[in-house]
Amino acid sequence: MGTDISLALKPSQLDWVGQKIFQNECAGRLDCLVHWNTGEAFPSLGIGHFIWYPQGVEGRFVESFPKLIQYMTQRQAPVPDWLVNLEPFDAPWVDREAFLKAEDSTRVAELREFLAGTQGLQAEFIFRRARESLEKVIQAAPRKRREGLRSSLEDLSSTPGGVYALMDYVNFKGEGLAETERYQGEGWGLLQVLLTMEAGPDKTSLAAFREAAGEVLTRRAMNAENLIERERWLPGWLRRLDTYREPAQASEEE
Repeated sequence: MGTDISLALKPSQLDWVGQKIFQNECAGRLDCLVHWNTGEAFPSLGIGHFIWYPQGVEGRFVESFPKLIQYMTQRQAPVPDWLVNLEPFDAPWVDREAFLKAEDSTRVAELREFLAGTQGLQAEFIFRRARESLEKVIQAAPRKRREGLRSSLEDLSSTPGGVYALMDYVNFKGEGLAETERYQGEGWGLLQVLLTMEAGPDKTSLAAFREAAGEVLTRRAMNAENLIERERWLPGWLRRLDTYREPAQASEEE
């Protein structure tokens, strides 16, 4: 068993990772940091769209916002007083209609401001939560490939561009472990990207990851029954992958 894959980033680098994920998920819109989607029983908060259930609501998705706030408190972040004192720690809006009525309130404004100012910590939280998932991905690989996958993940997790790529891809297309997420028997998650990666003497791990992800998503689109995946979705996916680069080095990596 290898060592845990851990963060090796400076706070300024984590801020950059957080901003990139925020741009992908919210197009840089602050209102998206505290949002309640139509048809959902919970609001989504922060750069990772963390779920927070109202009292009495239990859903199929894992609730993550309370754990985020617990982590923020441990890191001595300036959590709004009303949030710290909330008891029980459930979303204070019973449904989307109640949230929309309160959207212009001081509480929501303070929460948005807090989440806008702590993107680096949120990025750190997302990555630390992901470590367990990364280990599952390694163990799901063929035994003879596991150490190679671990090495690739360690390389990627040591730079801001690599951490951003890992976190964004898992959030974007999943781990690749679910049997239901297959077209013609072929998956498209992180596991499949790592297994497709090909290292080269003049190629960084991030460049190899970006190229492999492009192959995997192109294969998914070609295997899909719905033409929209090839005609409309794939170009957007590939544009997103092209952002998987180190800060201020986009032109130097090729």
